[in-house]
Amino acid sequence: MANSAADTRSNRAAVQATNDDASASKLSCVKKGYMKDDYIHLFVKRPIRRSPIINRGYFARYAALRKLLYEFLDCGKNMDEKSNRKQIVSLGAGFDTTFFQLQDEGKAPYLYVELDFKEVTSKKAALIENSVQLRTKFGETASISQEKGEVLGEHYKLLPVDLRDIKKLDDIISLASIDPKCVLIYLDPESSRGIVEWASRTFPTAIFFLYEQIHPDDAFGQQMIRNLECRGCALLGIYDSPTLNAKERLFLDQGWQKNCFVERLLEGLGIAVDITKCSRSISTKLLRGTCRKFIAHLLKPRKDTAIERLELFDEFEEWHMMQEHYCVTCAINDALGIFGKFGFTKDEHVTNPAPETSL
Repeated sequence: MANSAADTRSNRAAVQATNDDASASKLSCVKKGYMKDDYIHLFVKRPIRRSPIINRGYFARYAALRKLLYEFLDCGKNMDEKSNRKQIVSLGAGFDTTFFQLQDEGKAPYLYVELDFKEVTSKKAALIENSVQLRTKFGETASISQEKGEVLGEHYKLLPVDLRDIKKLDDIISLASIDPKCVLIYLDPESSRGIVEWASRTFPTAIFFLYEQIHPDDAFGQQMIRNLECRGCALLGIYDSPTLNAKERLFLDQGWQKNCFVERLLEGLGIAVDITKCSRSISTKLLRGTCRKFIAHLLKPRKDTAIERLELFDEFEEWHMMQEHYCVTCAINDALGIFGKFGFTKDEHVTNPAPETSL
């Protein structure tokens, strides 16, 4: 934790800078064909070609959260339209383009609210105002203020807030006209107990997605921590909930219902492999098969795309270690009883897949 105002500003600026880095990485994925996004290029000044393992890492995160997002939007289809007005609150949204994509797909929720530091929302508001492609998404009655860092449309709100200020979050609920009855809250990349408790208290029917790092104490985890600290982005909360069980307890202890679940990404999306049971001599072949099956699973909706055609990849062991150090947490409050068997499909898991000879 920073001990001075100067350090706090430095860390805050560094965390905000990760937004630009993430946007460039998403554009790299789009350019290589991992996913479709017609808007991310509008938020990137200097396109960068990322390494294959970074591309696949970003795509894995995108695919996991997009799967859960679609599932949320499909819940409660038998309810009347007014009762089933879905809302999404994205905490620390950065330059995310999900709202624009959902609009194009005909899947946009009744209300989409993005929250971030004012320095970020002001930049995003400016980019939206200066782009006809983006500005027309909100209708003629929407108001855009670069100075305030706000975009106020009928079905979309972009608002500035420091997420550490819980009282301000309460004020935002009123300002954004959020109905607490049916909400998805999406936080990336880090949480705090205060935000988790606030969300549970505020929204009786809600799903909270969190994509976050785990296992900071092994060699890979320590290097991951050092890399981020060198950029001024210390993972301040990782030691408070460093494991899957700890992530689950974080939400249950703050009032979320007992259908909270946490998944390693490999397992949650259908690939389970225990590399600790494999000798090093066969691990590369095994991981090659795992990697191919994992990415192929993510690409299921796009059967015309073969993963091996996107780019050459041979970093299988590092890939597996990376995915073992990230997880998806999903906590649920279901006062309306509409979420049912929400989550990843367990019967799709592939344990110890047969080795593949090539990728």
